[in-house]
Amino acid sequence: MKQRKLLLAVRHVLALGITSTMLASAPGFAQEAKDAENVGRLDTIVVTGSRIRQVEVETEAPILTISRQDIEKQGFQSVGDILQNVTAVGSPPISRASPLSAGENAGGTFIDMRNLGAARTLVLLNGKRLGISTSGLADISTIPAVAVDRIEILKDGASSLYGSDAISGVINIITRSNYEGAAASVYYGQFDQGDGAVTKGDFVMGFGNDRGSLTVAADWTKEENVAAADRSFSAFPRSSLHPDLGWTTVGQYGGFAVANSTPVTGLSNGRYMLTAGADPYNPASYRRQNTDSSSPIDKSNTNMQTDLRTPLENKSLYVDGTYKITDNINFRTNLLYSNRFASRQVAGYPMQSASFAQTSPGLSVNSYFNPFGSFHAAPGATPQALRAWFRRGWEVPRISDSKLDTYRFSGAFEGSFEIGDRFFNWDAGYLKNTNELVQSTFGNFNLANVALATGPSFLNSQGSVQCGTAASPIPFSNCVPFNPLLPFGTVGDGGLTNNTALQNYLFQEEHATGKTETTVYTANVTGNLFALPAGDFAFAAGIEHRKEDGKFVPDTLAQTGGSTNLSAGPTGGNYSVDEAYLELQIPILAEKAFAHELTVDVASRYSDYDTFGDTTNSKIGLRWKPIEQLLFRGTWAEGFRAPTIANLYGGGSQTFSFFTDPCDVVFGGSRDAGSPTRANCRRDLGSAADTFRQLGQGFIPVTTSNSQTPVPFTSGSNPFLQPETATSKTAGVVWSPDFVDGLNLSLDWWRIRVENTIVADSPGQILSDCYNDGIAARCLLFTRDPALGYVANLRFGSRNAGFRETEGYDLDVSYRYETENWGTFRTQWNTTYTARDEFLSTNDPGIPSQQVSFAGAGSFRIRSNLNLGWERGDFGASWNVRYYSALKESCLSAATFPEECSNPDYRSPNFSGVSIASPQNVSGATVFNDVQVRWKAPWKATISVGANNIFEKYGPVFYSQPSANVSYYGGFDIGRFWYARYTQTF
Repeated sequence: MKQRKLLLAVRHVLALGITSTMLASAPGFAQEAKDAENVGRLDTIVVTGSRIRQVEVETEAPILTISRQDIEKQGFQSVGDILQNVTAVGSPPISRASPLSAGENAGGTFIDMRNLGAARTLVLLNGKRLGISTSGLADISTIPAVAVDRIEILKDGASSLYGSDAISGVINIITRSNYEGAAASVYYGQFDQGDGAVTKGDFVMGFGNDRGSLTVAADWTKEENVAAADRSFSAFPRSSLHPDLGWTTVGQYGGFAVANSTPVTGLSNGRYMLTAGADPYNPASYRRQNTDSSSPIDKSNTNMQTDLRTPLENKSLYVDGTYKITDNINFRTNLLYSNRFASRQVAGYPMQSASFAQTSPGLSVNSYFNPFGSFHAAPGATPQALRAWFRRGWEVPRISDSKLDTYRFSGAFEGSFEIGDRFFNWDAGYLKNTNELVQSTFGNFNLANVALATGPSFLNSQGSVQCGTAASPIPFSNCVPFNPLLPFGTVGDGGLTNNTALQNYLFQEEHATGKTETTVYTANVTGNLFALPAGDFAFAAGIEHRKEDGKFVPDTLAQTGGSTNLSAGPTGGNYSVDEAYLELQIPILAEKAFAHELTVDVASRYSDYDTFGDTTNSKIGLRWKPIEQLLFRGTWAEGFRAPTIANLYGGGSQTFSFFTDPCDVVFGGSRDAGSPTRANCRRDLGSAADTFRQLGQGFIPVTTSNSQTPVPFTSGSNPFLQPETATSKTAGVVWSPDFVDGLNLSLDWWRIRVENTIVADSPGQILSDCYNDGIAARCLLFTRDPALGYVANLRFGSRNAGFRETEGYDLDVSYRYETENWGTFRTQWNTTYTARDEFLSTNDPGIPSQQVSFAGAGSFRIRSNLNLGWERGDFGASWNVRYYSALKESCLSAATFPEECSNPDYRSPNFSGVSIASPQNVSGATVFNDVQVRWKAPWKATISVGANNIFEKYGPVFYSQPSANVSYYGGFDIGRFWYARYTQTF
């Protein structure tokens, strides 16, 4: 393995730091809202989850705060990586280990709280919405970490205050303001294997006077890729545990298939390829392809060309300015420019002419490359076309680049006024957030050119194969002939290897463009109306007008189905909403026996959309302190999520979906011959249901569950969608005992139920509903191939159906201990436990809900972080432990690999109450350890060195590929990562 000098230096410094210091940590995610800077005329602050300015920072809703100091004491450098390690955050919807992700969101970083979906998490920047894509996702990679002062995470619903999307929680990223001085940092890190390097430079500077201030922050970050081939768990389709399993028969070798629908005289049904070194024009040179799923012979390992960690580059500039117009009126503005460049690579496209029969009918009978055609057919044989040829574009891996430019302007007038002895604060503002996207894709076949290149061709007088016929030749400038039967590495007429002209002819760069705009006008006022015996009756009220406008336009080739990039229509539309809200804070009791404080907070928001109509959502919260050190809190809140532009106006797009066919007698519910599933399958497949096998890529039986369809399905939008509605409840206790100075404990229970859910339907769910559960309406959404029985046509989209309900607990413990001679020790322990997670994907009556498995989507039952820290003078050290509980998934094969099937007899109930054999495997928990040591140099510098995943721990193999396109969880560390950071203050 490569070892750079920097890594060795970091190791030595870190080792010295560990042996000379006692490691225990600064709280990585401490609730340090009490350190928030007081602002405003009355030294009040606004805490996320309330619009009322107040001195009290302990609210009725659970809030987690990540301070600037917390950010600097860890090795994660992006806002996305920092948030992804919060225990309440679920699996990333698009991880860096998902290079197969397509569409406008590819390359972005999105946060999903409680595993309820990133679109149900509201992201704010300084209390105002971050711009979103047409599918409602907020890309937090656009925010430079150097500009962040703190991050407040509200773990509660808040639609009554912020409107749509605030169902599972609110993330409010608060930037630096009134900064004085200057600081610059450089950072470099990489994995033990010498790859995945992260290089970063940033600076912040600011100045001010009595009239105003200006803060400027900028950063540049470049993160290099990690190839799947460079890690054992991702080097093979089914990991290094099964290096020969899961290779694709549609490989770089080329060949053709013979079947009843695509016969070749003299050959029995099967798949054929050229014998190595043989004459490609001789029909006798072709032999049967080895299709044994347990053997890699004659197949391709696509992971050899796939990214495990996709590369990323960010450039950002942030400006914050304040100006005092009068003694009572200020103006504040935020400006942000961000340029994000993301790239991804996957294996060359697996071209199968049978999948594109209308555009590419096969290797023409009059193609010079057709060994069974008119030029080379055996004597006496009838020349014929090869209608089912296959060849992966191994020489040209598919590379997609995504460039996103974000422009954001926020300006607001803020002030205060006095009525009698009462002060009130007001603000009126404007926000414009624009995201402009350009995506470039190279490596997909141009189907029209493929048809010409495999059409009629002849050997011209110069001894080269040319498109057309001798009587009507096609110039090389208009057509380059293609021989899909020549394997990778073979140089010759029509071969892809070292044939630049052919590569440029078959593969054209495609461009997709997108643009979204968020425009918001707001006006707010807050203050104390009158005094009550227990305190001031406070309020906040405001109005807001918001418009979302967006479009995403795929390349013309993709729109028309002219390439293997899968056809997709353009998405475009807009909607607007007018809203008004009112929040009241009512003190009931104070300084009484068993009622040091008793306060009620109520809020309600009215929203009027031009798409579906209006909705009102309310909230009530209770804060009770029987004694000063003990707080009981609770909330009940209504919420909603409006359909997005993509939900309503999205163009249909093709996709090669992964699913398990219930009728498969090995992996589906039909494995039980006497089950209702088998009976339902016989209805569509007849007696073939008793032996039916799902066909995957190459139209051969699949070897594992959750396999990819050999033909594209179509997903689309629904203009008649209604908003989701939600109810969230929390109850908790916070205790800061006075007999243990520096100790704080909190325990919160939460439950979120989403009704009328906008269900992102899936082929697997449709087929399960039809066959496992006998829902007849769902059987109308697809058809099967009449000869082979595979699902040939299926269209799926979004719909309002069923519900999703999740429940759990958050435990936070922090302790700070100061000593006279040994410095200050800190401990922070944050744990999230998900007790249950249920969903129902249909409105059909009498159908019970299902328990979300703590598996495929990376839904961990327990996530826990333990942060230990130590500070003494100019030295500091931290240790962070990240815990992920076990996951379960369907067994790879209970019969073939029993050692990887911990529960082979597990049976899951279906909607009819009949259990179905579903062998499951439970993988163990995973723990990562991070360490950092720091030194404040006398020349106003701070030097930090550290390692994430210091013990080089790897998680278990997951064949269900949660948040990834390899057999590994996309949110796990992929090796030991060393880093060093130097910060100079001026």
